[in-house]
Amino acid sequence: MKAVICKEFKDTRSGFGVGLVEAGRQNQNVFALCADVIGSLKMDAFIKEFPSRFIQTGIAEANMIGISAGLALSGKIPFAGAFAGFISGRVYDQIRMVAAYSNLNIKIAASHAGLTVGEDGATHQMLEDIGLMKMLPNMTVLNPCDYNQTKMATLAAVAHNGPVYLRFGRPAVPNFTPADQPFIIGKAVIMNEGSDVTLIATGHLVWHALEAAFQLSQQGISAEVIDMHTIKPIDEEAILGSIAKTQCVVTAEEHQLNGGLGDSVCQLQGRKMPVPVEMVAVLDTFGESGTPAELMTRYGLDTPHIVEAAHKVMARKKS
Repeated sequence: MKAVICKEFKDTRSGFGVGLVEAGRQNQNVFALCADVIGSLKMDAFIKEFPSRFIQTGIAEANMIGISAGLALSGKIPFAGAFAGFISGRVYDQIRMVAAYSNLNIKIAASHAGLTVGEDGATHQMLEDIGLMKMLPNMTVLNPCDYNQTKMATLAAVAHNGPVYLRFGRPAVPNFTPADQPFIIGKAVIMNEGSDVTLIATGHLVWHALEAAFQLSQQGISAEVIDMHTIKPIDEEAILGSIAKTQCVVTAEEHQLNGGLGDSVCQLQGRKMPVPVEMVAVLDTFGESGTPAELMTRYGLDTPHIVEAAHKVMARKKS
């Protein structure tokens, strides 16, 4: 495996902003709503081009979901945008009853997710949202890994009929997927083929999984890397096909251990193909203030921790 090198760093929220504008150009039914964080969600360009299709709700996320429901019932495709901690936690009842139960065509744009919000601290570091959203019937959950994929995920959300939770982040991270790579909801991307251990990652952790795979290759270990950009519906075929070869798996995510990607993978393989599993995730704790890099290391989500988990799971396989 060749060394993974990235020369371009972009924030995934900007990928959403660009995707939203393109979606607006392609479909006149696309609307945008925001809870007083226009700049943070990079909605400025959409507002400039489509001012009549934007609604500023202010800091009233529950009301924003209600307005989105009215738009959806009128045949529009609303993107309701706010920080992940507020648009998922503060408004869970409205999302459950209005968007999911009614199966409305509402797209929830959740920015600033995970530990990499950094210095904003625990109150803003939403680490439970994937679990909250994936448990809702009818809800599709997307967690793209970089700028390019977030743009494509935004366009895919428009084409999908039904509620979608689209999760992305604040910091500049490696932008490494092809700009024209198709985004197929429910279809994972095999980033690197391998035979000794499966690394399944989502969001910002996909890049770290690729770095881990390279480091493992230097040690004579062949790691398969899967970009699981769709948490629900999860790609069962990709998971089972990979672990049938490797007989062990490591999951990696910027989320709580409980309720996230690893939880979904364990449910699947436990029912259909039990193998040793290690999960790289936040271990039942809140975050704290710090730089994104410091926090990823402190909470065990960086490349060395994925490498360590791979060695652990392979040792369990051998025993």
